[in-house]
Amino acid sequence: MSKKIVQVYERPAGGWGALKSVARQIIAQGIPAKGARTLLSANQPDGFDCPGCAWPDQDHTSTFEFCENGAKAIAAESTARRATPALIAQHTVAQLSAHSDHWLEGLGRLTAPLRYDRASDRYRSIGWDEAFALIAAQLNALPSPNDAIFYTSGRTSNEAAFLYQLFVREFGTNNFPDCSNMCHEPSGFAMREAVGVGKGTVLLSDFQLADALLIFGQNPGTNHPRMLGELRAAAKRGAAIVSFNPLRERGLEKFQNPQSVGEMLGDGATAISSDYFQLKIGGDLATVKGMIKCTLEADAAAQLAGRARIVDVDFIAAHTAGFDTFAADVLAEPWDVIVRESGLERAQIARAADVYMGAGKVIACWGMGITQHKHSVATIQMIVNLLLLRGNIGRPGAGPCPVRGHSNVQGDRTMGIYEKPAPAFLDRLGEVFGFAPPRAPGHDTVAAISAMLDRAGKVFFAMGGNFAAATPDTEVTHRALRRCALTVHVATKLNRSHLVCGEQALILPCLGRTEIDVQAGGPQAVSVEDSMSMVHLSSGINAPASPELLSEPMIVARLAAATLGGRSKTDWMGLVADYDRIRDKIAAVFVDFADFNARVKVPGGFRLRNTAAERLWLTATGKANFFAHPVPTDLPIHHARRDRATPVFNLATMRSHDQYNTTIYGMNDRYRGVFGERRVVFIHQDDIDQLGMKAGDWIDLESLCDDQVRRQAKRFMLVAYNIPRGCLAAYFPETNALVPLSSFADYARTPTSKSIPVVLAPHVARAA
Repeated sequence: MSKKIVQVYERPAGGWGALKSVARQIIAQGIPAKGARTLLSANQPDGFDCPGCAWPDQDHTSTFEFCENGAKAIAAESTARRATPALIAQHTVAQLSAHSDHWLEGLGRLTAPLRYDRASDRYRSIGWDEAFALIAAQLNALPSPNDAIFYTSGRTSNEAAFLYQLFVREFGTNNFPDCSNMCHEPSGFAMREAVGVGKGTVLLSDFQLADALLIFGQNPGTNHPRMLGELRAAAKRGAAIVSFNPLRERGLEKFQNPQSVGEMLGDGATAISSDYFQLKIGGDLATVKGMIKCTLEADAAAQLAGRARIVDVDFIAAHTAGFDTFAADVLAEPWDVIVRESGLERAQIARAADVYMGAGKVIACWGMGITQHKHSVATIQMIVNLLLLRGNIGRPGAGPCPVRGHSNVQGDRTMGIYEKPAPAFLDRLGEVFGFAPPRAPGHDTVAAISAMLDRAGKVFFAMGGNFAAATPDTEVTHRALRRCALTVHVATKLNRSHLVCGEQALILPCLGRTEIDVQAGGPQAVSVEDSMSMVHLSSGINAPASPELLSEPMIVARLAAATLGGRSKTDWMGLVADYDRIRDKIAAVFVDFADFNARVKVPGGFRLRNTAAERLWLTATGKANFFAHPVPTDLPIHHARRDRATPVFNLATMRSHDQYNTTIYGMNDRYRGVFGERRVVFIHQDDIDQLGMKAGDWIDLESLCDDQVRRQAKRFMLVAYNIPRGCLAAYFPETNALVPLSSFADYARTPTSKSIPVVLAPHVARAA
């Protein structure tokens, strides 16, 4: 739909709207028969893992295991469109850069390796041998291996990620910025300190047992639509579902299950949230601390009255450390601070606490609405504190559940894609492969951009992803990439990053998740790990989009062989001849992957061990740790509002419904009622009135930061929306330019893309 429309969406999430959207996508990609067949193989034992989100499947064997946005990802990868070298060479890079991300996505699948020709400002064909030789020459000419940066996308398989980190460490560096740095890094950091494991402790089966589900900073209707099936089932059996989110999101309100004949034919729907609390942006820590304060006060009252305790004193005594200090800190936190910083009334916080106290088994889920703040680590540890208070970790139906994004982002980290590797892992890697891995910590995403900006990062290699569009401070990031001697991107389609070229630039096209991967040993399968630590196989069913495509493991192997030559003891080409050999090496390095090949070939795969789920706490104290954190009152938004008479808003960036990460499938955001336009800002009507404006007006955004750099994003349309006053929301990557590179989470260094202080001004169109 090209016409720009803003209207209230009154239908439930899912339902006929989702089915129509899937049909439109399949038809638009020119694959009606192929698309339907491909969808039926998604998340099946003999099929491929969805290239979309990391939400797990109930049994990996049902007939339909895909959602609307997963179908968009699958249809986009299976498209009949081809971005051939001839097609791309029709445009200069400058001309391509003037097009939208949606237009670039629509060009279709890349079919052959490409090299940037600076003289003509165009990409031209290059042979694979020549491409690998060029990269190897550049890498081997560097003064230090640490002058190279190796980025990883969450779509990379376990096998490719393992080979990738092995190659890079044999090359001599731990420079591994990856997409985790920009999303759930705070979850891993916070939980490792608190419970000894940086992953969630629950399984899908726990959702069938929980008495209450707490959903923080997450929009499953758009970002993890298959999760709505679990929420619907929980709601129908009477579990409480409490949502904490600044925006009213349709998927957290009502869901019409496309697989329910009764709901579809009767046009029915299931109410999801039993309570919906619209706290202000960044108010989650204050809210959860308030819930804990209510619980501790109720526990004290119960003791005085001689009633049963509210907190699980036996669990706390046997399994935790730091409770007394933590409890004293919570009780000392003033209620006026909690209420002001949460954006909720005290009665609302008390209501949420009552639900928690009344539930025997509680799961807490969270998404990037929690992780992309300066105080994200503290917020996550406060959520864990809440669970520990009543023993809600390490038993059925209860536990923390960080809901991660891309389909193997958790698996990549498990495979060693990490800039701060554990010494024990490096020891074992060196023993198995006969080399001395580098020990110095490498660059994360923020540090990598700074290194390229300072010309200390000279070669940038990206295993998938869209680095230039996913990262903060867009102008700075683009300038940093352009300062590289060489930029290389492994990809299935053209994206924004490919147009931000170093002195030399290459695009290496790879197989997609849906495509058959044939090596010397025959057709291959790769493995992935979902958000709940389940590992299973993925096998493509479609013919490759081009005979020139290589698999990601093959690209890594050929690059390693070209770069390392006789310096490496690893038989790179032998490993990629049969991916079972890669999995055998993974099993030799990681204890949890013992008998990898046998276990992963069982339908549904296997679960990696989670010690916190066993109440075995691998922390410094040997127990689960309570952490005391004050309600923050000195954040960037507080700084920006201090001594300023004009309104300062707190902006959160987010996805539209026709988007997955930086991939734009369409121009609509159905559930929020926006069609045909992406440059929009969601704002409370009273704030529009206070500004003397009206819905539909065009404005410019400017972020406020202590570094005094002026960052702007221009020409956005105001959309009146149900969001707390003083809060705004807009899509990324359009608003990434407003996020300072210097503004990131304490300890975890994740960009603060969910809390950007901004001011608004009327947009003034430049004269023609």
